[in-house]
Amino acid sequence: MRVQQTMNLNKEQAHNIASVLAEALPYIQRFSGKTIVVKYGGNAMTDEKLKAGFARDIVLMKLVGMNPVVVHGGGPQIGNLLNQIGKESEFIQGMRVTDTETMDIVEMVLGGLVNKEIVNLIHQHGGNSVGLTGKDGNLITAKKLHLKPNDPSASSSEIIDIGHVGEVDKINTKVIDMLIQDDFIPVIAPVGVGADGHSYNINADLVAGKVAEALGAEKLMLLTNIPGLLDKEGNLLTGLNTETVDELIADGTIYGGMLPKIQCALDAVQNGVNAAHIVDGRVEHAVMLEVFTDEGVGTLITAE
Repeated sequence: MRVQQTMNLNKEQAHNIASVLAEALPYIQRFSGKTIVVKYGGNAMTDEKLKAGFARDIVLMKLVGMNPVVVHGGGPQIGNLLNQIGKESEFIQGMRVTDTETMDIVEMVLGGLVNKEIVNLIHQHGGNSVGLTGKDGNLITAKKLHLKPNDPSASSSEIIDIGHVGEVDKINTKVIDMLIQDDFIPVIAPVGVGADGHSYNINADLVAGKVAEALGAEKLMLLTNIPGLLDKEGNLLTGLNTETVDELIADGTIYGGMLPKIQCALDAVQNGVNAAHIVDGRVEHAVMLEVFTDEGVGTLITAE
C-alpha cells in the first residue's frame, strides 16, 4: 500500500499565515457588502502571472462579500492592432486621435478581445462575471471631448478636434446594480455612446472614477505602472487628502501624466467615494494587498 506524504508547515510558516488571515479579518468585516471599483490596466494586463493574480484577487473579494466592479483599459492592445493594419497611432495631450476607422478598432479591441479575455480569466479562477461596454443598457452616455491648446499663445477659443474621443456625461447604474444583485462581477470597457449615436473612446481612469461616484463606492483603485505618488526624492506618499494634493500640484511634485490620474482620484473622493488608491499593478496580488492589509502597496487619497 502506498502512503501519501504531505509537507507540514513549520511553526514560522504557520504563524505567518495565521497573522495574514488575522490582519485581513477586520477588512473583510468592514468592506463586506461594499462596492469597490478597480481600474485594471498597464503591466497587470500583459504579464501572465500578474493577470492570474489580479483575477484571483477579484474573485476573493467577491467570495468574502465585497462587490468588485472592474473597468479596464487597453491602449497597448489597440496600438498593436493598429500597427498590424499599417495605421500609425497619433496622440495629442496624451489622448489617442480617434478617427472613424480607429474607433472601429477601439471597439473591437476593448469591447471584444480585452473585455472577454478578462471575463474568461475571472471565470477560470472561480468567479462569475459579465462583460459590458458603455453601449450596453445605455451604461455610459458620452459627449465629445474638446481639447484646448497647451500653448499659452494660442487663442482661448481655439479647439483641437481629436475625433471620437469622449468624456462621461452620465452613468446609468441600473445594469451594474442588477449584475451585482445577481452575484456577477461587472467588467466594463470604456466605450460610451453620445446623444448623436456615435461611439466614443473614453479614458479608462475617468470612466472608473465616474462609475465609482455613481455607485457611491467605498473605494476607487487605479492600477498603474509606478509604485504610487512619489515625492521629489522618489519616496512613496500616502495618507493624502485634497488639501495636501493641491499643495503637491502647486509645488510641482505632481505633474505631467500623473495629473489626470490624481484629478480623477480627487474628483471621486470629493463626490462621495470614501477613498481612492493609486496602486502599483506590477506587484503580484496588488489589489488584495491594498484591500486586506494595513500597509497596502500604493497611495491612499481621502477627502479629509
